[in-house]
Amino acid sequence: MWSQVPNSLSEFASKRQDLLTTHINTHSQLKSALSNDALLKTLTLSDYVFTSFQSCPAIAQTLLSDDFLTTALNVTEVEDAFHQQLENCQDEAELYKALRELRRLHQMRLIHRDLNRLSPLSDTLTELSFLADTHIRYTLAWLDKKLQLRYGQPVAKKSGDPQSLIVIAMGKQGAGELNLSSDIDLIFAFNENGDTAAGEGQKSISNQEYFTKLGQGLIQALDKVTQDGFVYRVDMRLRPYGQSGPLVMNFSALENYYHDQGRDWERYAMIKARAVTGNPAHIQELMKILRPFSYRKYVDFSAFESLREMKARIRQETVRRNLGNNVKLGSGGIREIEFIAQAFQLIRGGKEVELQQPNIFKVFHYLKEHEYLPFDAIKELLAAYHFLRDAEHAIQGLNDEQSQTLPSDEFNQARIACYMGCEDWPTFCVQLDAHRDKVMLHFKNIVADDSEQENQEDLEPWQSIWLQHGDDEQASDNASDPINTPLLQQTLQKLRDLAENKMQAIGKQRLDKAMPLLLKALWQCEHPQQTLERLVPLLEAILRRTAYLVLLSENPAALQQLVRLCGASPWIAKSIAEAPLLLDELLHPAHLYNPNDKAGMIGDLDQRLLRIDPLDLEEQMDALRHYASANKLQIAASDITGALPLMKVSDHLTWLAETILERALWMSWQQMVDKYGYPSNAEGEAVMEPEFLILGYGKLGGIELSYGSDLDMVFLHNATPNKYTKGERELENGVFYTRMGQRLIHILNTTTRAGQLYEADMRLRPSGASGMIVASLAAFEKYQQQEAWTWEHQALIRARVITGDEGVAQKYTQIRREILTKDRNPAQLQQEVREMRDKMRDNLGSQSVGKTQFQLKQDAGGIVDIEFIVQYLVLANCEQHPQLLSWTDNIRLLETLASQNIIDPKQSDALIQAYIAYRSLAHRRVLQNQKLLLDPHELDQAGLTPHIDTVTALWQEIMNSGQ
Repeated sequence: MWSQVPNSLSEFASKRQDLLTTHINTHSQLKSALSNDALLKTLTLSDYVFTSFQSCPAIAQTLLSDDFLTTALNVTEVEDAFHQQLENCQDEAELYKALRELRRLHQMRLIHRDLNRLSPLSDTLTELSFLADTHIRYTLAWLDKKLQLRYGQPVAKKSGDPQSLIVIAMGKQGAGELNLSSDIDLIFAFNENGDTAAGEGQKSISNQEYFTKLGQGLIQALDKVTQDGFVYRVDMRLRPYGQSGPLVMNFSALENYYHDQGRDWERYAMIKARAVTGNPAHIQELMKILRPFSYRKYVDFSAFESLREMKARIRQETVRRNLGNNVKLGSGGIREIEFIAQAFQLIRGGKEVELQQPNIFKVFHYLKEHEYLPFDAIKELLAAYHFLRDAEHAIQGLNDEQSQTLPSDEFNQARIACYMGCEDWPTFCVQLDAHRDKVMLHFKNIVADDSEQENQEDLEPWQSIWLQHGDDEQASDNASDPINTPLLQQTLQKLRDLAENKMQAIGKQRLDKAMPLLLKALWQCEHPQQTLERLVPLLEAILRRTAYLVLLSENPAALQQLVRLCGASPWIAKSIAEAPLLLDELLHPAHLYNPNDKAGMIGDLDQRLLRIDPLDLEEQMDALRHYASANKLQIAASDITGALPLMKVSDHLTWLAETILERALWMSWQQMVDKYGYPSNAEGEAVMEPEFLILGYGKLGGIELSYGSDLDMVFLHNATPNKYTKGERELENGVFYTRMGQRLIHILNTTTRAGQLYEADMRLRPSGASGMIVASLAAFEKYQQQEAWTWEHQALIRARVITGDEGVAQKYTQIRREILTKDRNPAQLQQEVREMRDKMRDNLGSQSVGKTQFQLKQDAGGIVDIEFIVQYLVLANCEQHPQLLSWTDNIRLLETLASQNIIDPKQSDALIQAYIAYRSLAHRRVLQNQKLLLDPHELDQAGLTPHIDTVTALWQEIMNSGQ
C-alpha cells in the first residue's frame, strides 16, 4: 500500500494532503477520506484527480459516497444517472455541463480503481468503452429530440420507415478496449435517403442534411472544450474519403465506396467497427455490407502483401518519428501486438467467422485454441499487452492527456513506476524492455520477408578499409590497392571527422556497422568513387539521425537500391540528401519501380492525411511535400531503369501534381470556411462546395511535366457577386475566393522544413502580374474575348481543367471552345505567332547570353518551335476542325492535325519524333543535374542534329507559307 511508495513521493503526498485538507475544510466527508491510503495514492499519482478534487468538491463527494469506488460499475445505475441528468437539461449549455460532470466523475473513479488495481485490465477497458457508448447514445437522443421539434422525423423515401443515425465506433472503442484518455474514432451512417416528415410550423429537410446536423451536434457536444473541460476528442477521419468526404453517408453510398475504392488500410481498420446507436435491423444490414469488405470468403493469402506493407510502415514510422519511448507506437509496443492479432483476422477471418470480432483477448484465445501461435508466444504477447496497457494508463492517468510517451523527468518517472507497482524507475524499465523484446521477436516473425534475413557474407576487408586512420604504413598500402586509394580514404576521412564531432557512441557504432556494407555495395556498381561522393551529403545529413543508418544496415536490399539509384542520377542523390525520409521508399523495390497510377496516388495520399488534424496546415503541408518527394523518387527510379517510357513518366508526374492540387484545393477551402464560413448564393443560402476551378497551362495542361517543372495555372471562381460568407467574420464572395487562391499558392510555394512543393506560376492569368489572383468566370470570358493577345490564345490551347467544381468546368469549357474556334485571318495570325517566337528566341535562346551551345528549348529548331507550329495550326484550323479541342498535349494534337489532313502525316511524324527525342533528353539532363545548353558534340552524341534540321525546315515551310 502507501507505505511502499518511494521516499521521493512521500513528501509530495503529504503536501497534497495538506493542500486538500485546507481547501475542502467545509466538506467533512472529503476531509476524512484523505486518510485513506488508496485515495491518497491516487491523489499523489494523478494530477487530474487531484485538481478535480480541488475544483469540483461536489463531484468528489459523489465519488466517495456509498461503495462507488470499491464496487464494479452498475450498468443500470449509470444509464439511469445519464437519463436523469440529461432529461433536466434545457439547452446545449446545460447539456455540455452535465456531460462533462458525468465524464469527470467516472474518469476519477476509473483512474482510482486502475491505479490501485481494484479492477482487472479487461474490466477497466470494458467500462471505459461502455461509458463512451453511453455518452454517445444519450447525447444523440437528446440532440435528436430537439432537432425533430424543428424538422420532424427523418423517413425513408422508398420504404417509409423511420430513420436514425447509426454511429459506428472504430478503433479501441469499437473493440471495447478504450484507454483512459483516448480520442474516439467514429463513422456516421443512415439507411435510406428521404426527407423529414415535417408537421405544422416545421421545415422539411433531406435525411442527409438532418443527419449531418445531428452528427455535427454530437461532435460539438463531446469534443468542444468548455470551462468544464471536454468529454471525448472526436476523430472522423476514418470515414469514406476522409476529411473531404461527407460527414454522413447512406448505406448505398457506403457500399459503393468500400466496393469500388476501399483500401487495404481500411480493411484493417474496419475489423474493429461496431455500431453504437441505431435500429438493430438497420445495424444488421450495415454489418452485412461492411464485413465482406474486411473478410474474404476464403483464406485470403492475398492479404500477405498488404500486411507486409503495413508491417513495414509500422517499422518505418517507428524509425522516422523516433518513437522509442512510446509504449503504443514504439518497437515492441501495443500496436505491434494488435497487428499480430489482426494479421490472422484479415487472412483467416473470412473462413473462420470466430475471428470476425474486434476484441483482442478473444482473438488471442481463438488463436491459442486452434494452435495458430505457440502457447508460449500467446502467453508472452498477452502478458506484454497487459503490462503495456497498464503503462499507457499510468501515463494518461497523470493528467488525463492522450499520450503514450514515457516521461523524461525523474519525478514523473517515479510516479509511473509507483503506478506500475515497481520499486523504482530502473526496475520498471527492465520489465518494460523484457516485454518489448518478446513482442519485437514475435512481430518480426509475422509475415516475414526476404529482406529480414541476415547477410552472412564476410565484411572484414570492407571494415578494414572503413576503420583505417591513414598512418604512413597504411598510406603506402593504399597506393598499391586498386580499391583502397588515397582519394577514397580522403573521402572517408571527411566522414570520420564529422562523425567524431557530431555523433555519440551509439551513433558511431551504427555508422561503423553501415559503412562496410555500403562500401561493399558501392564497389559492385560501375562508378564507385563517383557514387560515394554523391552519397556523402546524404551520409552527412543522417549522422545525427542514426536510425536511418540502422535502416540501411538492417535492410541490404534498400542499401542496394540506394547505391543503384544514386549511381545513376545525381538528382536522385540530391533529393534523398535533402529529404532522408525518402530512404523509407527503398524498402519496397516492387513499389519503387512501379509507381502508383492516379487512383493509387489519391488513395495513398488520403490515407496519410487522415492522421493529421484538418486545421493543422503546417503538418498538412509537410505531408504533401513528403508525399510528392516520395512519388517523384519512384517515378525517377522507374525512369532511369527503363520501367517507364517518356510519355508515362510525364503522365505520372502530371498525375502527382493533379493529386496534390486536388488535396491542396480542399485544404485551402476548409481553412477558409473554418475562418469565414461558407460563401452564399443569390438566395443567401450557404454554398457547401467551392465554386472554384484550377486550370493547368503549359506542361501541366499538356500532361508533359518534368521533374523540376513549375505549375502554370489560372484560378477561376463563379460565386454570386456582392454576397457574403455565412461565418462570424464575413467576406464578400469574390474576396473569399481571392484569399482562398492566395492560401492555395502559399500551400504550394512556401518552403517548409520538408522543402517546397511546387513553384506556382500565375503569370498567365488575365492581365498577368497585375491581374487578380482569382478571376471570376465572367471576367475571364470578357478578357479572353476583348483583351487577350494572340499568344494568350496560344496558351489557351494547352489549358485544361485540373480540379474544381464540375459546373464551373463545363462553363469554362464552353468559353474555351468559343475563343479557340473564332474566325481568324491566317496571314495576320501567322505574323503574330512568328513575331512572338522571334522575341522569345532573342530573349531566352542561347544567343541572348552569348553562348555558342544549342538551347534545347528556345533555340531555332528546338522544343518551342514545335509547340508554336502546333499552336498556329490549331488556331488557324480549329473553327473548321473542332476535334482539335479535345486535346491539350502536343503529341495528340500533332496526330489530330495529320488525321484531319491539315498537315502531311510525314510532317506530323517527324515533329512527334523530334519532340519525343527533345523531351527524353531534357528528362535525362534533369536527372543528371545538367542544363538544357548542349555543346555541338553533345548534340551529335544525342543524335539531335537531324531533328533540329527537320524542325527548322518545317518551321520555314509552315510558318512562312503565306509569304
